[in-house]
Amino acid sequence: MALKGRGVVAAWILRRQEEDHSATARAAGRCGMLPGSCSPWGTLCVALLILSSQLTLAQKGRKKVVHVSEDDSGAVVVQTAPGKVVTHRGGTIILPCRFHYDVSAHDPDEIRLKWTKMVEPMSFEDVFVAMGRERRAFGSYRGRTALQEDGSGDASLIIRNVTLQDYGRYECEVTNELEDDAGMVKLDLEGLIFPYHPRLGRYTLNFHEAQKACLEQDGILASYDQLHEAWLEGMDWCNAGWLDDGSVQYPISKPRDECGRKDTPVGVRNYGYRHKNDDRYDAFCFTSNLNGKVYFLKTYRKLSFPEAIQACENNGATVAKVGQLYAAWKIQLLDKCEAGWVGDGSIRYPIVNPRARCGGREPGVRNLGFPDKKYKLFGVYCYKP
Repeated sequence: MALKGRGVVAAWILRRQEEDHSATARAAGRCGMLPGSCSPWGTLCVALLILSSQLTLAQKGRKKVVHVSEDDSGAVVVQTAPGKVVTHRGGTIILPCRFHYDVSAHDPDEIRLKWTKMVEPMSFEDVFVAMGRERRAFGSYRGRTALQEDGSGDASLIIRNVTLQDYGRYECEVTNELEDDAGMVKLDLEGLIFPYHPRLGRYTLNFHEAQKACLEQDGILASYDQLHEAWLEGMDWCNAGWLDDGSVQYPISKPRDECGRKDTPVGVRNYGYRHKNDDRYDAFCFTSNLNGKVYFLKTYRKLSFPEAIQACENNGATVAKVGQLYAAWKIQLLDKCEAGWVGDGSIRYPIVNPRARCGGREPGVRNLGFPDKKYKLFGVYCYKP
């Protein structure tokens, strides 16, 4: 029964494909092709639909419904939130899920409620399980999750102190003896994307190194949905970067010859799915709000990188990571026309209100590169929880 509760994935992938096609048309030529021409979902979707059909024939009585209130017969089983639920890092969120069953025919203590998180199209990790009075959370969800249990049939999951890693799609599965049903809930986070490459230079990260680099700078690899939203808000970046699904893409709002020709359409351009070990690109990282404060530390003189680390520690803080500086710029509106060290050994500064002497006409986090850590002297941005 390894595939129990997974037939819903096929319906979700089909719906995702339709959403992608619609978004592609609105973006006026994502990938510079016709809608769907650069998406690998089609073949996978067909295969999964065939698999789902075979499972249905082999296991009569099992039914999968994705966040709908009733099927063709009018029998309500599982309801989850259409669309998505949104919170921010550090917040508390409820993933809605309700179920209905024949009370006269089944003992409530025999019903199993299971929450899992989709990590790949056919791969899930356990989050929370309940049966009768027994409750169990798994992994990083221990101590942060509980059932809401607001009346009979409420399987909604409460997640406290939400982390960046909590972002994604969750499945609520209700099992009663041999019958089960499931629905999907998408948990989204308020935040922002920042492009990243390390000291070694551009296009030096394979997929796994990109994942690690984002984590080290207080972020996670961004999803396509997050990158597309950033593009809709005006993000323009000429260098291709890894996303969390293993694809390589980049957002272009201002077509130009050095970024794939001036006559190509705007949109999120897609290199497709690349080899995770061998191919090398930059990374698009995602971060959310801060559970602390980033500030420029006033010192009586400029500092080397080792001195900057010590200065922040003496102030009860740490050198701010790149993602923390971006979050402070975007969310806390940190505006400082002073170049300073950040955690990866680069020199950056955040500008909310552009002015001539502060590096250009657009707001953003300015990047002056990776100078010699021992001999070059600058200010420092510190982070205090």
